[in-house]
This record gives sequence, structure tokens and C-alpha cells, in this order.
Amino acid sequence: MSFAGCSTLGNMFSSDKVDYQTASRQTQGLDIPPDLTQLARDNRAQVQGGSITASALSAARPAAPAAAPGQALAANSVAPNAAGKVKLERAGTERWLHADATPEQIWPQLRAFWQERGLEVVKDQPDVGVMETNWAENRAKLPQDFIRQSIGRLFDGLYSTGERDMYRTRVERSASGTDIFISHRGMQEVYTSQSRDSTSWQNRPSDPSLEAEMLSRLLLKLGGQETAAQAIVAETPAQPAAQASPLAVGGETARPRRPLSEVPDSLAVADGFDRAWRRVGLSLDRHGFTIEDRDRAAGLFYLRYADPEKAGQEEPNFFQRLFGAKAATPTRYRVSVKAEGDKSTVRVLDERGQAVADDNAKRILNLLMDDLK
Repeated sequence: MSFAGCSTLGNMFSSDKVDYQTASRQTQGLDIPPDLTQLARDNRAQVQGGSITASALSAARPAAPAAAPGQALAANSVAPNAAGKVKLERAGTERWLHADATPEQIWPQLRAFWQERGLEVVKDQPDVGVMETNWAENRAKLPQDFIRQSIGRLFDGLYSTGERDMYRTRVERSASGTDIFISHRGMQEVYTSQSRDSTSWQNRPSDPSLEAEMLSRLLLKLGGQETAAQAIVAETPAQPAAQASPLAVGGETARPRRPLSEVPDSLAVADGFDRAWRRVGLSLDRHGFTIEDRDRAAGLFYLRYADPEKAGQEEPNFFQRLFGAKAATPTRYRVSVKAEGDKSTVRVLDERGQAVADDNAKRILNLLMDDLK
């Protein structure tokens, strides 16, 4: 199956819901410096058998090399001219893409996809199947009034939405190909004083409509049908209309968090393992946790977490990176998803695989609770 051309993408998405290409042509100031709390990788979650090497891939052509679900991607694989059959999968409110091609074949196409959108790939980890873009402004949200259309375009840099977006793509190998997930994270700039002489960046909720938009465009990029791509956007619940600029004193009211004393030591999820695994993975992605590895066969996500009481900000620490604050030393945890019949249990474990219920573990579960209801 051949790729859909750029003209097809442009014609289909004439509504211009996203425009990061214009932002990429502005002066470079939206990128966030490298993570100050990066740890050395923990390789204990690697599936035995290792990565597929370039020589092994060449020897196996034209057929793609077989690999067990969860195996690491090879960073030096060669992209084919098509991703094979690509389709949308859904379970409840979750949406993702499934392709017949292997993760090694999909990975270079994902990198090209984000670059074509005007976004820079700043985290490229094929060994764990995680790719992240830089923080960028969606210029499509700027008001298209008379002043903007006539004069504003001459001084485009003077206009700002006061919002920044970034996307994480997570790739998982399945028995029949590759599952591809896209999650969105957002920040907004808010005034920190009544005099409006200073601002800071704060979290804003993930936007399902932006996730759907990118999934639909990626479906076309990988050779999917336009009708299927249109259905992704059409089936996504509409979001409240956003203001041209979210700058306001105090910003958006944060969702209140329950006291840690009310957070249980484990979460009971009314889903079987497959859906619970997907929901936990998407929730961790949307909250920006740094996932160092994962082992689907064992039901484990390997992540690191910095105590917000010591760090001054909670994971993912992009505020510290923006303003140069000293980061707290992160601790490695494992989020366990264990099937129990047609239900699942989610727990936080320490590096040794023992259940823990300290404040950090409670904070992690607290963030997951609302998403797993």
C-alpha cells in the first residue's frame, strides 16, 4: 500500500486545526533543555534475545524478522516504502493504530511524520519504543480577525496563543505487527500577579481532540484510508472552545487532588489485562512520566519519579528545565498491571519488585486514579 501524499493530507485537513510549522519558523525559544534528572538506563526489563541488528535484518530480507511481543526496537533498521495494512483500533475511549509492519519498519516513518508537522523529535528511543517532540505553539489557534489578517502577519512574532503542546508516540510490538499510541501534553502561560508584570508556565489538561487529529494524520501517512482518518476526528468528543490567549491571573484552576491518606495502596480496574495495560500506559504518557522500559509479558512499566516536595515541581520537571531550578534525585519505580479474571489490579513496586506505599507511590496512584475510573 502506498503512502498518502502531502497534498492529500492538506486537502483533507483544510480546517487547519494544527499549525506547528509556522511556529517552527519563528525564533527558536520553545524547546526545553534536556532532562536534568536523567538516570542511566535500567536494562533488566529487556526481553531476552536482544535487538535486531542491521546485518540480521539484511540477511532476512525480504521478509521482516520475527520478534517476540515487547522486544526492543533496532535503532538501525531500514524503513520500507509502505507500512502494510494500517487500521484504527478502539476500546472504549482509547484509540490507537495497528500496522502489519514491524516496529523497526514503522520507526523512521514516525520520525518523518513529526518533522513534516513542523515538530522536532527531541527524544528518540527505539529501544523502549518512545518518541517525543519538542514543545511548540499551535499557531492555528491565533484569531483570524481583520487586524491579524491585514497587519498582524507582517509582525507574526508579536502574537502568541500562550500555549505550548508536545506529543509522545509509544510503539508496542504485537503478535501481528505494531500498535501505535499518541498522547498529548500541554502547558499554558499565566500571569502570576495582579499587576500582570510576570508570568509562569503551568500544566493544562491533555486534549483528546489534538490526539485524534494527529492519529488521523498519521493513519494517512502510513497508507490508511481517508474515511477511517475522518472517523477518528468525528468520533472524538468536542472540546470546549479555547480563548485566543489563556493568559489570566492565576491561570486555569487545577483539578483538586485528594489527600494522600485517601489514596489506596492499589487500584482495582474493571478491565481485563489488555485494556488495563493500554489505559495505564496512556495515563503515564499523558502525565509525562519518564518510562525507562516496559515488559508487557510481566505487566510492568519501569519509570522514575522525583518527589515534588523536594523538587518543587512534580514529574516531568519541565518547569525546572525552563527556569533552571535544581532537580531532586529521582527514584525508580515499577507500575504493575496484574490480571485477576476479567479485572486488573494496579500497584506501585520498588526497584526490587516489592510493593510500596510511600508518598511517591501514593502520588503516582493519585494521578492514575481519575484516568482509570
